[in-house]
Amino acid sequence: MQVADIAPVAPVFAPAQAAPLPVLVNAPSPRDLALAKILTEQNCLAEAMYYEARGEGVEGQEAIAEVIFNRMHSAGYPRSICGVVYEGAELAHGCQFSFTCDGELDHAKSFGPWLRTRVLAARILAGYVELGNTTGGATSFHASEVLPDWADQMNRTVQIGNHVFYRPLGRTQAS
Repeated sequence: MQVADIAPVAPVFAPAQAAPLPVLVNAPSPRDLALAKILTEQNCLAEAMYYEARGEGVEGQEAIAEVIFNRMHSAGYPRSICGVVYEGAELAHGCQFSFTCDGELDHAKSFGPWLRTRVLAARILAGYVELGNTTGGATSFHASEVLPDWADQMNRTVQIGNHVFYRPLGRTQAS
């Protein structure tokens, strides 16, 4: 057999082709993005109401929601529900809502109370449930069995269930 009798062999590896770029055929619309934001805010509100006052009925849960909204409208606080609820959660001792740092989020929620709380949060955000001013303009609260060191630097407004509510010194209920 001579060299001229050997047929050329095709290369084993074909040259690599660049993968086509993905085409976003179903990119989220502005409406879908807005809905996702609303659902995220609803979840944050429901989590705060559930973990802070799930055993205190609608009045206690609405009071927690009032504090969140009062903070959103007060200087020095984030302007979103999730921002208020999770403020300081990334810090070791900066949690504004204890459930965001104490491991409570790792525990399973009770189906019935969680569902009722999510529905209440949705009704609040949709305007079907109007929050009043039952907390007297409160931006802070604590469980009645504790007395945090900041409590004497604020105006105590009301106790609802197991929570004591406060507003900053110098603020009136209407502000």
